[in-house]
Amino acid sequence: MDFSAEDFRLMARALQLAERGLWTTSPNPRVGCVLVQAGEIVGEGWHERAGEPHAEVHALRQAGERARGATAYVTLEPCSHHGRTPPCAEALVAAGVSRVVAAMQDPNPLVAGRGLALLEAAGIATACGLLEGEARALNLGFVSRMERGRPWLRLKTAASLDGKTALNNGLSQWITGPDARRDGHRWRARACAILTGIGTVRDDDPRLDVREVETTRQPLRVIIDSRLETPPQARILQGGGPVLIAAAVDCPERRKVLAAAGAEVLLLPDSSGKVDLSALLAELGRRGVNEVHAEAGWKLNGSLLREGLVDELLLYLAPCLLGHHAAGLFNLPELTSLEGKRELQIRDLRQVGADIRIVARWR
Repeated sequence: MDFSAEDFRLMARALQLAERGLWTTSPNPRVGCVLVQAGEIVGEGWHERAGEPHAEVHALRQAGERARGATAYVTLEPCSHHGRTPPCAEALVAAGVSRVVAAMQDPNPLVAGRGLALLEAAGIATACGLLEGEARALNLGFVSRMERGRPWLRLKTAASLDGKTALNNGLSQWITGPDARRDGHRWRARACAILTGIGTVRDDDPRLDVREVETTRQPLRVIIDSRLETPPQARILQGGGPVLIAAAVDCPERRKVLAAAGAEVLLLPDSSGKVDLSALLAELGRRGVNEVHAEAGWKLNGSLLREGLVDELLLYLAPCLLGHHAAGLFNLPELTSLEGKRELQIRDLRQVGADIRIVARWR
């Protein structure tokens, strides 16, 4: 279908609105809506929090009677089912809009074309696919959960220019500067869960919460701890936020101590006696986790990569050198041929303070 320049402009505005919910909508998608009557924007809205009105409802309330005969630009197909809020497709029909343009079809099997079909059955003209790539990118975690049954996993790490993450004695704070660390907290804030390993908990005793930027919620913190060795006094268990420990070997006494410290223990052993990482991501998907932000050591980083669970790399490079004996980024098997190299596509490259930030995905 051909879209006009005005269509593109107004959908771009709807995407801008949707992005305002970047840190607050999970487990729901980020959605924006613009209502236009005779070339004039008469209503705007975005989904702010799960359980609260969707973008279309906010826009319709702002437009009032001027919604009748208007065109609605929505970044995601209007929902057609009763969840925590009524169906938005029915609200658009009741308001009397004449046309609905959606950026993309909803990947949720409960919707998946039914919203647009409901609108068409009511005599409303519909179109879909305008700026779809941008809309999918905004909700890559939600799309991943609906289409693959697991969250989008972003692996964040910081290293020197020679690819080292810590000294041989374990010291790693701080390789990058304050601007890069603050930027990393922005990425934490948009995630639903922050994932790390027992090695990082023992060596660095991190809190792994969001501190450097304002946020209305703290992500779930997840620890890969095969033998339940997390110290009950670890800082990651402090602060009252939810913590999930994925283990492979049960120990009722340790589990009781960790539960008293506020952690939920989940047993997910694989055939080798370690935590089944794929099963863990599937479980997080069932719990409504859209995006996982992993900050771990080179061993867990390597395991996630080897099992094909990393969707995106977020790498900060500091202008320094740590030397050959320092710890590397990933525990991966040695290559004997360059044909075995894993190629990446750099999606974003910029300087953050004194450091370089790279966002990359697999080719």
